[in-house]
Formats: sequence, C-alpha cells, structure tokens
Amino acid sequence: MGGLSTQMARMFRSETTCRNPCRISIPTLSPHFARRVSIAHASRYHTIVCAAAEEPKPKRGRKKKAASKPAKAEGADLKKLHEELMQQIADRKRAQAELSGMLNVDRDAAPAMPKRPVAPPTAKAAPAPAAPPAPVAPVPTPAPAPPPEEPQETETDRDLLNIVFVASECAPWSKTGGLGDVVGALPKFLAQRGHRVMVVAPRYKCYDDAWETGVRHRVHVMGQDHEYGYHHASIDGVDFVFVDHGQYLSVGDDIYGGSRQDIQFRCALLCKAALEAPKVVPCDGSVYGDDSLVFVANDWHTALLPVYLNAHYRDHGQMGFARAVFVIHNIAHQGRAPMDELSGFEIPDNYRELFRLYDPIGGEHMNIMKAGLDQAHRVVAVSNGYAWECQTQEGGWGLDGVIRENNWKLRGVVNGIDINDWNPAVDVHLESDGYQKYSPSNFKEGKAACKAALQRELGLPVDPNVPLLGFIGRLDYQKGVDLIADIYPWLMSENVQLVLLGSGREDLESMMRDMENQNGNCKAWVGFSVRTAHRITAAADILLMPSRFEPCGLNQLYAMEYGTVPVVHAVGGLRDTVTPFNPYENSGTGWTFECADSGAFQRALGDALYTYREHRGSFEGLQERGMACDLSWEKAAAEYEQILIEAKYQW
Repeated sequence: MGGLSTQMARMFRSETTCRNPCRISIPTLSPHFARRVSIAHASRYHTIVCAAAEEPKPKRGRKKKAASKPAKAEGADLKKLHEELMQQIADRKRAQAELSGMLNVDRDAAPAMPKRPVAPPTAKAAPAPAAPPAPVAPVPTPAPAPPPEEPQETETDRDLLNIVFVASECAPWSKTGGLGDVVGALPKFLAQRGHRVMVVAPRYKCYDDAWETGVRHRVHVMGQDHEYGYHHASIDGVDFVFVDHGQYLSVGDDIYGGSRQDIQFRCALLCKAALEAPKVVPCDGSVYGDDSLVFVANDWHTALLPVYLNAHYRDHGQMGFARAVFVIHNIAHQGRAPMDELSGFEIPDNYRELFRLYDPIGGEHMNIMKAGLDQAHRVVAVSNGYAWECQTQEGGWGLDGVIRENNWKLRGVVNGIDINDWNPAVDVHLESDGYQKYSPSNFKEGKAACKAALQRELGLPVDPNVPLLGFIGRLDYQKGVDLIADIYPWLMSENVQLVLLGSGREDLESMMRDMENQNGNCKAWVGFSVRTAHRITAAADILLMPSRFEPCGLNQLYAMEYGTVPVVHAVGGLRDTVTPFNPYENSGTGWTFECADSGAFQRALGDALYTYREHRGSFEGLQERGMACDLSWEKAAAEYEQILIEAKYQW
C-alpha cells in the first residue's frame, strides 16, 4: 500500500490514543456511543485502505524511491492497527461500566431525549432523583408576568399644532352671542391637549389684562396703508392677541355698528393682522412661525382669511405649511354686497369669481362667506344637525349648493360649555344677594334659594310653587322671541312668572317692554348682563328657546347644567342636544316641538307646565338627567383636534 498508508495510519493512531476516557461526560458513555465510536474507527480504517488502493503507481522511467516494506510487513501493520482499535474500544467500555456503577445508571436503558424546558405550574419543586451525588436546589417558579399596560399616548405620538383662532368677538372681552363664548372657551381645551393656541380678535376697549407688545405693523387695506399694533394676554395657556386700531376702539360695545363699508374694513384688517400675528408677535419670547400652523376662521367676518392665505401667501411661496379651517356659526349672515365693492379687498383677478353668487332672492352679488367656504381646507358646522341643514335649500340661505359641492370637507361638531364658568357649584354670580351654589346632590335646595333670590331682585312675588320661565337671547327673527309674544295672553293666564333678557332689534325691544307693562308677573331686561344671565339660568324652572333655526345653541346646554328644563324647537343643535321627554320610559332631558309656530310651541310648553304641577317627580327626573349630561368642551376639543390635523395634511 506504500508510504501514504503508513503515514495515515500513524496519524490516525496518534489522534485516537490522545483522548482521556475518564473525561467523557455521562451522556457519551452509553452503548450507543460506543457503537458509534466503533463505526467511526471502522470508517477511518476503510478510508485508509481505499486510499492506499487508489494510490497511483509510479510511471515507467521515473527514478524509483527507496524500497518500501514488503507486503507481509504491511499486512502485519494493518493487523496491529486493528488490534489497537479493538483495545481502545474495550478500554472505553470498561471505563463506561466503572462510571455507570459509581452513578447507579442503567447501561441498557435507551438514553432519554432531552425535553424542552417548561415552567412548572406551581411553586412546588420537582422530586429529587434517588441517591443524588449532591443535593439539588428546587427550581423557583417564575413570577407571573404583569398584564401588558395600555400604551399611553404622549405628545410625541400626536401631531402638535400651532393653532390661531380668528374671530370678531371673544368672551369675556367682547360678546354678542354664542360666537364669543366659543372663541373664549374652545382654545383653552385645545391648549390642554398640548397644542400652542392663539386667539386674534379686535381690541374694542382698553383691556386691563392685555399688554402692549411693542409690535407695530403696516398693511394695505381698502386702498391705503394702515398701521396697527398688538396687545397680548396669556390666560389658561392661551395667547389672546388683540388688534389695536382706531376703527375698533371707535365702536366699543357696538361691535357690528357702522356702515357696510366700515364693517368690511374692520373685517379685512382683522384677517390681514391675524395672518401676520404668528410671524411678528412674540408670545412667551418666541413667535409661532408657520410650521404646523392652522388658522381657524369663524363666520363671515373672517371668511376673507382663507382667501388671503392662499392668494397673498401660499401662491407666492410663503406660509406653505399653513392651513385654514372655516367654522359656520350662523350661515344666515354671509357678508353680501355689490360685486363692485370687491375691488377694495385686494383680491387677485383669478380669485374674483369665487365671490360671485346669484340667488333668486338676492340676485347677483359679492358673497364673502362663499369664497371662504371654497378656499378653506376644512369646514365645520357647530352641530351635526346644522351641517345637514346648511345643505338644504331652506337652511342654506343661498349657499346650500356651494356647501353640497364642498361637503367632502364638512363636519359637524356640537359645542360644549366651559364648566369653570358655567357650573352652579362654582358660579361666582351665585355668591351673594341670597343666591346659593349647588350641585346635583342638593340641586332642589339650591335652585329654590336662587329662585326666591331672583324673585326678590326683580320685584316678583316670592312663591316657590309658581313656575318660573326664562328667556335669554338676541332679539331678532332667528331667536323666535315673537312666538313668545304670540302666546303671551295664554301664558299669563297659566299663572306663571316670565323673565326675559336680551337686546337687538328695536321693534322687538319695544315688544318686550310692552309685555312687562301688561302684567306684573313678567319682567323684561332690555340689554345684556352676564351676571343676570347666570342668575336667570340658576333660578328658572323652564328655559324657553323657540328659535326658528339654531346652529348649535348654548343656552340649552347651560340650562341643563343648572337643572333648568329646556323647551326648544327641534332644529339644528337643539335637536342634537335636547332629548324629548318620554313619560312612559321616564327618559329625556326636555320638551321639543317640530314646527316654528305658536301652536306647536304652546302645546309643548303646556305639557311642561302640566308635568311641573302634577308630576313633580318626573319633572325632577328631567332636571337630574340634564345635570348628569357631559356637556364640557373635552369631547368637542378632541373632534376639533382631529379636523385640524386632517387640514394640516390637506394640500
């Protein structure tokens, strides 16, 4: 077989004899392992033989190497190798037998396959094996894994925005209706959700809590350059910024007074100043900038803002990341005027047709709200019902077709109330003159005290059993105060007391005074008083809201929070928020009527008076359910947040 086989045999012999059998672990000492070792050695032996057999013979003519061992010697080497292999196998078997005896292991048993470790179900330790070489500590049961925690939403998980509300009024500084309440409250709740929020409104008076920022700016409005300034107040995490200009200070409380051109100038200046405010007004040491910036324009007075944003900024490569949302509080007021007055608004030619509207009643005219609806990235109506009504011919006031075309970006969100302001448990207007704060747990005693205090304050007979009815609102066609006058004779014959608070049209103010003069059980306050509004809401048993249309309405929400039962026309937000009383199921929070006429109103009010007198327990159930409703701004703020984020990603 030649020298190759001899060298391989020596290598193999050196490899197999160098191992120490005493160091073999227990699992390798089984008979199966011994057989595997024999097979392995036999395999190497077979390899050596085959390699030697296949070794090529030297070619003829080459120089021969030293003579190899004779064939007999080679056969003796193979025999000796075989004997050595068999001796090694025998030695390993003997060593295996000795160790197995020491450890009391059955050599003939088949080796068990290792099992996948499984945590024991209880804390009991597994039984120890017989005669262990050393004590085995029990395996501790792992502690049960705690239930997975719900992922908490952090500010980094949400889109945090720079939000700028723009409105012609903002409570408590300026207010004529629900718009001022919304603009004064909603931004605070968005700020609580982590957003940076600014409110821009005119400075109609010298506000003690708003300070001069030192920022003076100039803009071109109605063909002239005008300089104005900004005043700033930081309250409840919101930056309230007031635009300072002589035109605003000249009107004072008469927010919408003056000629049409005067109102147009104030609205245009407000929109342009609001668009500049995030860039130039430092709030807490820094400006807002235009990153993640969303403007929220409210009603027609600020409907120019979406147009100016696109035409004067985005079309010229500025404020590319800013968006505009338009909120419809009252679609009946749209900023209508002749088309030739559009020239004063600095509108580019390619935007002019957005302002043109033709309707059968008004004919062709300029409509500022129409352009704002078209250019806004999202549109919000202040209730779901009102969002639907605005798309009808009866409720759209000529803009129903425009809104239907843009209904893909229209949403309805019911307003909330600021429970820090409108809450009988903390109402500062109930701290004197015999009034009393109260909560759902003691509302009977609290309302009785407030009722007696209001009767004394207004000069009404103090009687805890007479139904006390209240009306609070703007005096115009929308609020339906004339329906109260229509049923006035019947109402006074029902032995009730009626208190009215409001201002507006002169003819309706005169009508209220006449109602007071006709009967001593009726008191009319022409004007507006925040304190009186709170006290009427707390003292009245029933609140009257016969509005012909009501986008959302806040007074019915205030009434339910104070345990005062509303009687409302089922329209707009009133339908969304007041659940009709069901005497069979003892459910509901008030009374509703479907048609805005005196007959339907009288029937609904008659049912309320009958329940108050004959079924006081059911009436108190209505009060309790109203006070139990969640009427705060938290839910509405979350919905607004989602809409503003959608606007951010709307190109």
